[in-house]
Amino acid sequence: MSIDLDALYRDLHQHPELSFQETRTAGIAAGHLRDLGLEVEEGVGITGVVGVLRNGDGPVVWARADMDALPVEELTGLPHASTATGVDPAGHVVPVMHACGHDMHVTAMIGAVERLVADRDAWSGTLVILIQPAEEYGAGARAMLDAGILDRLPKPDVVLGQHVTPLPAGVIGVRSGTQMAASDGLTVTLHGRGGHGSRPHTTIDPVVMAAATVMRLQTIASRELDPQEVGVVTVGSIHAGTKNNIIAADATLELSLRYPDDEARERVLAAVERIVRAESAASGAEREPEFRTDHTLPPTINDADATARVAAALERALGEGTVIDPGMFTGSEDVSWFARDAGVPLVFWFWGGVDAEVFAQARAAGTVASSIPTNHSAYFAPVMHPTIEVGVTAMATAVREFLD
Repeated sequence: MSIDLDALYRDLHQHPELSFQETRTAGIAAGHLRDLGLEVEEGVGITGVVGVLRNGDGPVVWARADMDALPVEELTGLPHASTATGVDPAGHVVPVMHACGHDMHVTAMIGAVERLVADRDAWSGTLVILIQPAEEYGAGARAMLDAGILDRLPKPDVVLGQHVTPLPAGVIGVRSGTQMAASDGLTVTLHGRGGHGSRPHTTIDPVVMAAATVMRLQTIASRELDPQEVGVVTVGSIHAGTKNNIIAADATLELSLRYPDDEARERVLAAVERIVRAESAASGAEREPEFRTDHTLPPTINDADATARVAAALERALGEGTVIDPGMFTGSEDVSWFARDAGVPLVFWFWGGVDAEVFAQARAAGTVASSIPTNHSAYFAPVMHPTIEVGVTAMATAVREFLD
C-alpha cells in the first residue's frame, strides 16, 4: 500500500515545530523510513533522523531534507493551516508555521524513497537519507556532523538536496557554481546611559544611536558595493527599552548579512563594524559596542559536473524547458556542510510551488514580487499538486543518476 503523500503533507503542515524541537516530525519521518525497509537512527544532532538503504555495491548518495518551521503566524486561510504555537529560545510563546516549505521537503523525500525502494532492482549502491533539524538556525547540518555521521555512515560520493520556492510548479531551478549566498547572523549591542524620558540630556540614548546605525548600515549595499555585486545588509530586529518614559541603557540589533564569496564577506563585515563603532562614538557612548556572531554559513556551491548530470536527468524526466538557471539566490543554506566535510560534490536545486497560471498572470502584470508570497511569508504555501509529484520525481531522478 502506497504512502498517502497528500495526507502526510497536510499533517506536517498543521503540526509545525521550531528548530531542534522537531520531535513529532522526526518520529513520523523515521516511521515511514522504517516501514520502507531502511535502517533508521533517531536523535542525531538532537532531533535529526538518518535512514540507510543498502542495495549492493556501488556509489553512496546522501540525500537531505530539512524539517523545522518558523515563528510565523499563518495567514493563508487554508483548511490545513497551522494554528500551532511553540516556545522560542528566549522562552516566549510564538506562533509556528511551515513558512519555508520544509514540510514539503520531508513529504517529497519520503515519496522519493518509496519510489526508489520500489525500483531497487534497477539500481545498485547505498542511499543515505538525512532528515535534518534546525536549518533555520543554520545549525542542524553542523549538529548532525558533530554527532559523528561521517565516521559511522557510508561516506558519500555526492550530496543532494532541494528546496521549494516561488517558481511556477513544474519548473526546476539549478545552476553550477554559487547557488546561494554565504551569510552571517550578528547580534550588536549598543551601550548608552539610561535615565528619565523627561531628562534626555542626562542620558546617552541608545534608541537614537540604534536608529542612526540602522540608516547608516543601509549605505553599505547602496554606496560601498559595486552596483553589479551581490550584497545584503538586513537589520531584522531592534530591541530597546521597557516603557515610554524610560530611556534605556542598551539597544540590541540583529543583523542578517549575505554575500557571494569570502572577499565580499570580509568587506561587508568590516564596514558593519566600522559604522557601528562610529555611530556609537558619535553618540558619545562611554562603552564600546559588542558584537556576537550567531551563525556563519558558507556559500552553497554546486559542483559543475554533478550539476550538469542532474540538470540533464531532470529535463529528461520532467520535459524539455522545465530546468532553468534561476541565478544566484541571496538566501543561505547549511546543506553544503555535509559535502564540504565529506569533500564531495554538492547539487542543490529549487523546485517551483506556485500555480503556473497564477505565476504567468503575475509575470504578465509585473506583480511577481508583490503578489506571489515568498518563503518566510505568512502567506507562503506551495500548491500541493503538482508540487509534491515534481519534488518526488526530482529527488528520485537525481539519486538514480548516481546510483544507476
